[in-house]
Amino acid sequence: MGNFGCGDGGWTLAMKIAGDKKTFHYDSPFWSDRKGYNLAGGTSGFDFQETKLPTYWETPFSKICLGMKIDHQINFIVINKRANSLYSLIADGEYRTTLLGRHTWKKLIGSQASLQDNCNKEGFNAVCTSSDYAKARIGILSNNENECGSCDSRIGFGTGGYPDDSNTCGNEALHLPDNGDKHIKAMGYILVQ
Repeated sequence: MGNFGCGDGGWTLAMKIAGDKKTFHYDSPFWSDRKGYNLAGGTSGFDFQETKLPTYWETPFSKICLGMKIDHQINFIVINKRANSLYSLIADGEYRTTLLGRHTWKKLIGSQASLQDNCNKEGFNAVCTSSDYAKARIGILSNNENECGSCDSRIGFGTGGYPDDSNTCGNEALHLPDNGDKHIKAMGYILVQ
């Protein structure tokens, strides 16, 4: 795939995640296995078919392109990160940080994005101290209190926990977030280069 919003060069699709389905919930075994899901969905572009392709565990990269579609608008951000595969970054459950900042993560959602002001734990396998609260396989977690124990807001892919455990991709925010309470379920796209 050429430049669709993440810059020049060939991009390879790895996953498509529907925020209103549990297929790729934070606790799904798909994050830690080498099994594909709906491979035909990998050929249908930026649509609503979920998929997990062998590129998830086979493809080394230096950049990750993340996209979220809400209604018919898709917003993209890029993470500069070298790894042997997405599997190597995520499957072991270890937290690995990114340094994008909350403003960049909010670009995925657009003007409706909302996060609390504190904590801002971002990266891969991000989990609040209390595991009942926000968590994301790829994303950012925020809190109204000045700690990361009880995060009530998140933007991410492969998410779960409070406030809405059924939202697996998008934006959840409660308890004094910066742009009001949100429950936005997005269609997510993960590509590598």
